Amino acid sequence: MAGTVVIFDFDKTIIDADSDNWVVDELGATDLFNRLLHTMPWNTMMDTIMGELHSRGRSSEDIRGVLRRIPIHSRVVPAIRRAHSLGCDLRIVSDANSFFIETIIQHLGIKDCFSEINTNPSRFDEEGRLRISPYVDFHTNPHGCPRCPPNMCKGSIIGRIQDQIGAKRIVYLGDGAGDFCPCLKLKEEDFMMPRKDFPVWDLICENRDAVRAQIHEWSDGDQLEKVLLKIIEDEAAETRN
Repeated sequence: MAGTVVIFDFDKTIIDADSDNWVVDELGATDLFNRLLHTMPWNTMMDTIMGELHSRGRSSEDIRGVLRRIPIHSRVVPAIRRAHSLGCDLRIVSDANSFFIETIIQHLGIKDCFSEINTNPSRFDEEGRLRISPYVDFHTNPHGCPRCPPNMCKGSIIGRIQDQIGAKRIVYLGDGAGDFCPCLKLKEEDFMMPRKDFPVWDLICENRDAVRAQIHEWSDGDQLEKVLLKIIEDEAAETRN
């Protein structure tokens, strides 16, 4: 229990949507998104779109209102609360941004369950425009990982967490291609929980020998809850014995 660190991706893992796409679509910027998609890094594109939405008169409360409506499976919040109550150290590693994530988990009443949120920083400037910055300044300090987008290498974040926690076991939950790099950092005693039939699942299936962690897949919130809590409870029983 207390020796287990549970690390969640955010989009399509905690929530059942991509928060960037959700905000873009709900606030009417889909056409702009499609025009910019292949012209710049994703993180830079989202900052640009937030500028355009601000110029159209969209406020911070407009964005908050959209984020509070984002879909989430009914069993995910109970699973998070239960894992926290059992003494697990819960963290988020996500390529979304701090405003989106904090708004959603505050609304869901689970913000206090997480000891750390690793994501792209964001802030509202003096004009009220949301600015989204890269987690890593790839112009001056590139992370050097060929698998990951320029703004964030989740594998390097996992490496830092491993240095912090010592011998504690990690359970990592994710769905996207960006979650493959961190799963390669996990050790034999760790657990990888990929969302089945999503990009990280496909990459694991194609590179099974490269993953040392124990793999426990899930498909929806019901399975996420059952699989995660079983791992935690089994770990607790092993510790007691």
